[in-house]
Amino acid sequence: MTTEQTPSDRTEADRSGGAAGDPRRFLRSGRLESMPRRWRDKVAVTRYLAAQALPDLLEPVTERELTDRLVELADDPVGMRRAMVDHGLVQRTRDGAEYWRTERTEYDV
Repeated sequence: MTTEQTPSDRTEADRSGGAAGDPRRFLRSGRLESMPRRWRDKVAVTRYLAAQALPDLLEPVTERELTDRLVELADDPVGMRRAMVDHGLVQRTRDGAEYWRTERTEYDV
């Protein structure tokens, strides 16, 4: 028995013809529902979402603003914010009040 995918079941990368290495294949309707298991996929997704949430390098945003942006992109916005800091893509003030992206990625336009 075969099952057909509905348009809502397909990932954004499927619809755009994304390749196997494309982090958009983990997104559903433009959102990350769960972090991929493989390390290199986690890194790729984190880099992609960092470029989406903080398109301008060195532009400071408040913790609340970054979280609000990530709510649009991921089911776990706080975990994604933490991952971006852990991967060195984003830095923050000591008190965590402001965040800014410090690294250009391959997903920048």
